[in-house]
Amino acid sequence: MAKPWATFAVDLHLEPAGPGLRRGLTDALREAVRTGRLAPGTRLPSSRSLAADLGIARNTVAEAYAELVAEGWLTARQGSGTRVADRMVTPPKGRAPTPPLERPRPVHDLVPGTPDLAAFPRAEWLKAARRAFLAAPNQALGYGDPRGHAALRTALAGYLARARGVRADPERVVVCAGFVHGLQLLARVLRARGTRTVAVESYGLRPHWHQLTAAGLTTEPLPFDELGTNPAELTTQGAVLLTPAHQFPMGVPLHRDRRATVVDWARRTGGLVLEDDYDGEFRYDRQPVGALQGLDPDNVVHLGTASKSLAPGLRLAWMVLPPTLVDEVTEAKGGSDTCSVLDQLTLAEFLSSGAYDRHVRAARLRYRRRRDALVHAVSTHAPHLQVTGIAAGLHAVLRLPPDTEHSVLHAATWQGLALHGLTSYRHEKATTDPLDALVVGYGTPADHAWAGALEALCRVLP
Repeated sequence: MAKPWATFAVDLHLEPAGPGLRRGLTDALREAVRTGRLAPGTRLPSSRSLAADLGIARNTVAEAYAELVAEGWLTARQGSGTRVADRMVTPPKGRAPTPPLERPRPVHDLVPGTPDLAAFPRAEWLKAARRAFLAAPNQALGYGDPRGHAALRTALAGYLARARGVRADPERVVVCAGFVHGLQLLARVLRARGTRTVAVESYGLRPHWHQLTAAGLTTEPLPFDELGTNPAELTTQGAVLLTPAHQFPMGVPLHRDRRATVVDWARRTGGLVLEDDYDGEFRYDRQPVGALQGLDPDNVVHLGTASKSLAPGLRLAWMVLPPTLVDEVTEAKGGSDTCSVLDQLTLAEFLSSGAYDRHVRAARLRYRRRRDALVHAVSTHAPHLQVTGIAAGLHAVLRLPPDTEHSVLHAATWQGLALHGLTSYRHEKATTDPLDALVVGYGTPADHAWAGALEALCRVLP
């Protein structure tokens, strides 16, 4: 039978040293408080509990506590227990105190890549989580299939086939902890297969290119024009990374003739197409562009993510792989699942119940209103500027006069406006003529902050 005091015990790591148990315990406690390992306000175990943990007499602990209370290191109050006193912390010798880095947060954030986190469907998500968790068998809480939980892979296969035109089978779906995680796995497999070069787009995300180079691969940018990325220079590269539905950041879909060219190249050479379908659910003024994978599921890897449709903090993404790639990617991922099974089950329920579709439709309307307000504000305050890439997605491109991008970004900083220029997305080896432009994300601000963000943006436009 457990002793009554045991239910209130807390763990405390101490290594008493020196002459005598009481002296050693007192010194160890004092040092832990002095160096900050025990923060002010920390509640210490009762004397009975700590004595049992250390295998010493209770009186020894009580005497050590009393001495440190008298010295001012600890406080003891009836009903509150013994706690660490609020006092100056002295860092250990040889280690200078590191002041906290305080960077001023921008007043308005127009950096692309993040949805409106305030609009996350918390209530619906919690309902789905409750239903999924209560229905899950005990075995679901084990290490699990490296590809991801079968319920989520099945739900994703059905959704992607219906909404994105992907030819998906649950056995070919692998769940990963974000797009970058999926790209890391693919890069590792490509390198093991002997691939040395991956073609990429002239404009894109440097972190993605860095994942490829970190795996020992070389990236070669393809030309870009008004029809999107030009695949004419695809030759002996082992793979190509594309955003065909909505090129990031330029915002144009890959022309249908070029989609066919990419697929023909993959079939002819055995190359692999990595399709980043990062925001395929959000389109406004055009019919949805189907996934490239639907044209050739044997040579195209379809990568999707919940980061834009729901929230990046979920760390849930997926790959639909060609049959010949499933075992290699699964082996690269490891012997067990690496994503929270509770989040996977919740997303599966969210998809199957229709809650995901409802959320996407509502978000689509909200983001369209923001996009329309952005276009109207720019046409009113800076009618000489062209807004492009607005038929889909969560960002727009504002073309600037030559040699003005740097000065506009400098002015934005003074306005407390987080903003990216197009130059930061250009590959260092790109041959495409550089353009001055802003990449304006309209997904991040909450609805109540959008008007203020637009006003700040218009103040810095040339």
